[in-house]
This record gives sequence, structure tokens and C-alpha cells, in this order.
Amino acid sequence: MTQPLQDPYATDPYGRWPGEERVGLPYHLVLRGGWSGAWWRALIGLLVLGIAMMLVLPFVVLVPFVLWYAVTGQDVGSQVGGLVDLGDPSPASLAYLNITLAALIPVTWVIVRLLHGLRPRWLSSVAPRLRWKFLVVCLGLSVVALLATVVVSALVPQDASASMSGDVNELTPTIRDFALVVLLLTPLQAAAEEYAFRGYLLQAFGGLVRHPAFAVLLSSLLFALAHGAQDAPIFVDRFAFGLVAGTLVVVTGGLEAGIAMHVLNNWLAFGVTLAFGDMSSALNPSGGSWWNLPVTLTQSLVYLGLAWWVARRMGLATRTDPAVLAAPETRV
Repeated sequence: MTQPLQDPYATDPYGRWPGEERVGLPYHLVLRGGWSGAWWRALIGLLVLGIAMMLVLPFVVLVPFVLWYAVTGQDVGSQVGGLVDLGDPSPASLAYLNITLAALIPVTWVIVRLLHGLRPRWLSSVAPRLRWKFLVVCLGLSVVALLATVVVSALVPQDASASMSGDVNELTPTIRDFALVVLLLTPLQAAAEEYAFRGYLLQAFGGLVRHPAFAVLLSSLLFALAHGAQDAPIFVDRFAFGLVAGTLVVVTGGLEAGIAMHVLNNWLAFGVTLAFGDMSSALNPSGGSWWNLPVTLTQSLVYLGLAWWVARRMGLATRTDPAVLAAPETRV
């Protein structure tokens, strides 16, 4: 009599069929190798991360700024008001924003350690560590992907795709200070968003539903929503970025490719803004165009193909070593 089909995940957290050799966990299922892999731990972690991002970190990071203003004899009230006003940003307000977001990295580390019983390095990759050689290579690949967009940019209507004037901004002390903040702090901000959205969120959703598509879709949706009010083209563009970055995490087994793409994109966006535009419009985009999507999608998809190919050529692991991190046989 023919045996009914079974779901291998129903009896084995690795997705093995009975009698099949044990294999490691893919990136999105890493949290299942923690203390118990219980689904409620993922829900608590999601709640804690959201509270930290929206309520706790903005106030904690504000403290040293307030102390500095008080010690230097400045009007604390007016300075703090300007610090949190992104409608008329200053270098200090951009630094405050970047540091607040960068603080998400240690927050995700603490959640993984205290709530799931895993070392924070499991957020970086299945290695488990940040694979610096691959990260550096991906920075080069992101430049190559950027060049591919030049062809597409030449094909879209110029009046729809261009949002900057042709006049170069004068190099003022404010522009200089903005440039220093972008150069030094933007990589930390970009990496932190990857650790939060493509790192912990993707693994937490993987702790709820085993299929990677679920984790990638939900983490990408929250990534787009977290950028605040935005019109449809901008929202879709950010959602698409999240999908590509999340897919990269799954197929390469770590955050390196997403970090490299995110850092270069932010450097480029802020660099063009400092040269030809104003920081307020960059931080509060409101006039997106659907014609920008072919350009950004070309960059993201070319980069996805290149990074995936290079990862395979480098022989990067996409699963954990089962001798180092194994999922429990039972669920709590």
C-alpha cells in the first residue's frame, strides 16, 4: 500500500525525510537552534525590538546630546527641538538619527543572547561570523551593479527620473559636516538596519513559519513601513529592496551582501543629495516616480545575481554546521 505523503518539517526541524542524513540549519531557521526554539520567544523578541526602536533608543541616545548642550551652556530645549526635527535637518540631527539606528545592533545582540540563548555572532552569518572577505567583494559588486543602471537610466524619461538640479551646491561648513556624518556614521546605520530587519526579524519570522518566503516577505514589509509616510512608488521601491536583500541573506547564508548594497546605496543617495540637492528632501521623500523603479530594480537584480554567483564560487556555507548548532528534537 502506498504511504501517504508527509511534511518532513512536521517531525524534523531540519526538513529531513526519515533516515536522511542530518544537515545544518539555514539562516532563517537559526533561532530554532536556541534554548528551545519555542515560537513564543520569537514573538517576544519582535515586541522587544519594536519597543526599543520606537521608544527606548531615541531617548537613550538623546541623553549624551542633552548633556553636551547643558555643559556647553546652550539652550537645551531649542537644541533638542532642532535635533529631532528632520523636516529641517542639521548635521547634528542626522548624526542623532544614525546613532539611534546604529544602536539596533547591540539591541539585536542582547535579544538573541538573553531570549534565545545564542551568541550574537549567529546574526552575522551561519559561519557564524561576519565574513569580511565576502563583504569587501560585495562592495565591489555593488559598484558594478550600479554601473548597469546607467544604461537603464538613459532609457527612462529624464523629466520623470531626475529630481536634482544641475547646479552643484557650494561647499559650506554645513555641507562639510553633513559629508563627515554620512561618511562615518551611515555605514553603521545601514548595517544596523540589516541586523534588525534582515537579521533578527528574518530569523524571528523563520522561528514562526519554516518557509523562507514568509520570513523574507514580512521582514521586507516591515522594513518599508518603518520608513514612515511615503507615496506608493517610494514604498514599492523600499519593499523591493527588502525582498532582494532578504533573498540574498537566504541564498548566501549571511548579512554581508545586504550590508554592502545598503551602505553603497546610502552613500550614493546622500552624496548626490549633498552635491546637487538638499538633505531635507532626501530624508523626507514625497515625490517618487514609477519611472525610478526600472532603474533601482536593475541595480538590485544585477547585484543579486552577481552576489549569489560569487558566493557559490567562494564556496560559502548557507547552513550551519550541525555539530555546532543543532535544533532541538522537541518543541516547547
